[in-house]
Amino acid sequence: MTRFSPCPVTAVLGPTNTGKTHLAIERMCAHSSGLIGFPLRLLAREVYDRVVRIKGPNEVALVTGEERIVPPGARWFLSTAESMPLDQGRDFAFVAIDEAQLGAHPERGHVFTDRILNARGRDETMILGSEALAPMVRTLVPDAEIISRPRFSTLSYAGIKKLSRLPPRSAIVAFSAEEVYAVAEMLRRFRGGAAVVMGALSPATRNAQVAMYQAGEVDYLVATDAIGMGLNMDVDHVAFASLHKYDGARRRRLTLSEMAQIAGRAGRHQRDGTFGSVAGHHDAQFTDEEIERIEQHSFPPLKSLFWRESRLRFDSLGTLIADLERLPSSPVLKPAPEAIDLAVLRRLADDPQVAASVRGQAAVRRFWSVCSLPDFQHRGPEHHASFVSQLWQHLGQGAGHIPVDFIARKIADLDSVQGDVEKLGARIAAIRTWAYVAQRRDWLADPAEMAGRARAVEERLSDALHRALAQRFVDRRTAVLLRGLGGDASLLPVTLEAGDALCVDGEPIGHLNGFSFVVDAQARLADRKLLVAAADRHLPGLLARRARDLIADGADALSLGGDDKRRPAVFWRGQRIGLILRGPSLATPRFQSDRALNAIPRPDQDALLAHVVAWLDDHLRKGLAPVRALTKAADDKRCPGPLRALLVQLVEAGGAMARSELEPLIAVLDAPARQVLQRLGVRLGSLDVFCASMIRADGQRLMRLVRAARAGTPLPDADDPAVDALRTVVPASLLPAQGHPAYRVLGDQALRVDMAEKLIRAAHDRRGDAASFAIDPALAISMGLSAANAERLMRAAGFRREDARSGGSAGQDMLWRWRGLARKKKQAIAASPADRGHFAALKEWKVAIG
Repeated sequence: MTRFSPCPVTAVLGPTNTGKTHLAIERMCAHSSGLIGFPLRLLAREVYDRVVRIKGPNEVALVTGEERIVPPGARWFLSTAESMPLDQGRDFAFVAIDEAQLGAHPERGHVFTDRILNARGRDETMILGSEALAPMVRTLVPDAEIISRPRFSTLSYAGIKKLSRLPPRSAIVAFSAEEVYAVAEMLRRFRGGAAVVMGALSPATRNAQVAMYQAGEVDYLVATDAIGMGLNMDVDHVAFASLHKYDGARRRRLTLSEMAQIAGRAGRHQRDGTFGSVAGHHDAQFTDEEIERIEQHSFPPLKSLFWRESRLRFDSLGTLIADLERLPSSPVLKPAPEAIDLAVLRRLADDPQVAASVRGQAAVRRFWSVCSLPDFQHRGPEHHASFVSQLWQHLGQGAGHIPVDFIARKIADLDSVQGDVEKLGARIAAIRTWAYVAQRRDWLADPAEMAGRARAVEERLSDALHRALAQRFVDRRTAVLLRGLGGDASLLPVTLEAGDALCVDGEPIGHLNGFSFVVDAQARLADRKLLVAAADRHLPGLLARRARDLIADGADALSLGGDDKRRPAVFWRGQRIGLILRGPSLATPRFQSDRALNAIPRPDQDALLAHVVAWLDDHLRKGLAPVRALTKAADDKRCPGPLRALLVQLVEAGGAMARSELEPLIAVLDAPARQVLQRLGVRLGSLDVFCASMIRADGQRLMRLVRAARAGTPLPDADDPAVDALRTVVPASLLPAQGHPAYRVLGDQALRVDMAEKLIRAAHDRRGDAASFAIDPALAISMGLSAANAERLMRAAGFRREDARSGGSAGQDMLWRWRGLARKKKQAIAASPADRGHFAALKEWKVAIG
């Protein structure tokens, strides 16, 4: 511990990262009581939490404009500079003011100057600040001992870098909320996001954002110059997005001391730090001289501080204004620019109605306290004066209290967590006003109740703002990936979760579609390569396990169908794993696996392909057994040409054709050839030639698929469910435009060809040897065929209606006569001598029907 001389005032001066604040805390805790004033509410809260851990919550107090935690026996106080309880009859053994060089700040400087001049501890006083303050301390506090503290680590310039090239653990500094949000959005795109720290944030929001950064959930922090005021974070690099700020009066370039104050947050304790600029921001370029001075901690000394009279007289408004306008007596002090409190006082003092209500010292003192209400919402003197006037209407008359229902309604109006970052930030600024009002014990009848309400609303808004900031500016998935790829991504835990979601460290990055990795649809284009790179490192192992799952699932998990482009394909659990392509024959197509399967390790890939090919062969062998039988017969060289041609055409047509189209071939078939057809299940019906086993529903589905595979064309549109199921009778309008091989169209209905043949055969059986006969309509009715369409079928089959019995109705007791079929006169194909020899050989030919 540093030993101090008995001198009652000690100035500890030096650059950032010299442990000045830590030293002040240590010294305060060594005394029986103490008070430290800080430049920021956030910093006061941070140190308060630290001292509470040392002394306990009952011994430590926090006093800021918006927050007041003062246990009855509190002895150690942490406060903002403006709220230091120096005139409340308290006697502190130790008093310190932090960042005292802010006495040169145009807007707040007079407060810090007053603390340098007048804030004293009973046993010890400490002034903390930069080395530039040394001449001011020597002049204004000549008895003070000045101790210089060297920086613990080296600070060096790292040049200009793009946002996307900034190293992890970087803080990017901007000087407006709009600029902060813009930079944070860019970092979300490039680096997965950033925490956001601004002076306008509530302590709860600020702590949550910093905790997110400190925990490594994000590697970047975007902040205003509030970061330069002692906020303790592990920052390795500080990048300036701008070197200009608006100071309340004009937009100006940062002073060298301000640059150094902010840049000095890089590095901590004995860890070196760097600073630089963000590329593309032209007003963020350092000069060579600035770089050299910042690196060497060599800054021009302050030549003056701002001052305003603090020992005020409250005889009248005029006297008060005169005191506030009094000129300083020291040459190193200069009058402070008109602050918002004095501007409001002037405006309201010029209002005769308001001025008339302020009479006597007590009223003037009270009126000044109201004018001193900070403009948290930055509405400007005019609007803020109007608000202060409204408050004074309550405080300057009657009981001198703001009505409970008035402030309760104002607080309730702000109690909404809906809206974006900007709206939530505006509500927090507004609730800070009411939190400040509620801390004034003489302004409210029940200040504790209203302070509690305001604090609760601020906490809810702070939580909502933290969530909104994280949602808007943090892409945790990208942050996780970048953090892993920066080191060894193979160490990241990649898992396959429910719904085939692929997750990295619990964050979804995409999903597996079959064996293909599909990047999350919500991912931005800039992230896609990164997500694929992360997934590729772990996919082989996951895909190997997935391949073993496919094999273990068995045949029921595999299916055939059309993919998103209606190409014939094989699916596993509804996800495509390969295409069906043209093979040696119609019934033996070829399986082509998707390229994604190439990522499966070779042993598992070979096992998977063998399993799928075996399943496909077995599935098609069973479903297309009639096709294979007919194709085998057509390929047999012992079969004569006409029979082979008939079989080929029948297979090509899908298992059924109008007999009229095959009549030239049928005409030359002899009995052995017809026996072959019979053994193959081919019926030479009156109207149609068909293979009964080929016009089953599952067979027709497979035929559509293998025919599309052979042609290399998309699958035809799906049939109506009734047609797909091959119901006996369906409306003719449901058939495809090109017709359907399994149906014969009869008027407005279509009848399956095997059922048509059944009706025709029943008619022939009913006819017998009779010249005229009646057809029982029961069979047609049971099939759902209308009487008119049943008559159309009979006429097509060669039957002619003769007459109707008396009282009968059409289609019931109707008499029919067989007239025979009028075949189309097509030239029969003459059998060659070789064919006649083949027909004879058919008696020896055996057909195996699978």
